[in-house]
Amino acid sequence: MEFRHRSVLLEETISNLKVQANGTYVDGTLGGAGHALEICKQLSATGRFIGIDQDEAAIVAAGNRLSAYKGRVTIIRSNYCDMVRELNKREITGVDGILLDLGVSSYQLDTAERGFTYRYDAPLDMRMDRRQTRTAGTIVNEYTETELYRVIREYGEEQFAKNIAKHICAERQKRPIRTTGELVEIIKQSIPMKMRATGGHPAKKTFQALRIELNQELTVLENSLDGMIGLLHNGGRICVITFHSLEDRIVKSIFRKNEKPCVCPPNFPVCVCGRVSQGRVITRKPILPDPEELEENPRSKSAKLRVFERRMQE
Repeated sequence: MEFRHRSVLLEETISNLKVQANGTYVDGTLGGAGHALEICKQLSATGRFIGIDQDEAAIVAAGNRLSAYKGRVTIIRSNYCDMVRELNKREITGVDGILLDLGVSSYQLDTAERGFTYRYDAPLDMRMDRRQTRTAGTIVNEYTETELYRVIREYGEEQFAKNIAKHICAERQKRPIRTTGELVEIIKQSIPMKMRATGGHPAKKTFQALRIELNQELTVLENSLDGMIGLLHNGGRICVITFHSLEDRIVKSIFRKNEKPCVCPPNFPVCVCGRVSQGRVITRKPILPDPEELEENPRSKSAKLRVFERRMQE
């Protein structure tokens, strides 16, 4: 299947990156290279673009799509949490802009055998990087009931998490739960019928929770943003598109902390903690898709763009 992914908030993101023709830019979630292509179009022969993705299908697709710019493009198969190390290996110590478009791609959702969606019956996979051995099936069949409850409640914000975890554990004692279809049926049985009729597909939140847990999406995000901000040149920007309230909360919090890092008590006349501001938050409120984009691409519904600009202290 061809790697297809419609880039969300494309114009807004590229506009906020403020691409300089001779600058260096990194996309830590390369995907189908939709955002990347627009960046590369604005680069001169001395500009440089680095794309990072852990999904092999994305690497192949992006390589094809950016082939006209190969002289200024470097594509790396890795997780964006390794961005600083990967760039240092290539003697890049600073960049002018960074982009993260988080969550799951349209390609991953639409490719049945990847097991990301409840719409098709497929093996319980959900790996963004298929080199790892653990799958969603590992979580479903090996986590304790308490661990399953925590994951589904915390990452899926599912009110019936306790009942779903209990039903999963009961069913897997009869036989292992192997497919998305089997899991969907268990989830349906765990939710009262009158509640199934509202709020979208009953398995949506649980599938989201399993994907986030398996790929450690929130942990990776939380542990990476400070390092990325540290990579930016003076005036450089980082743009992050989130699709989940927990992701957005992490980005908002870390951006604010980098803008105002001081931890001195409010009654201190001067700062003595020594923590220096790394820059400023550009988006006091997140940028959302406009009505036209929402109509054209329903998957953009929960997208939020936040932007931070690096400003060195004199």
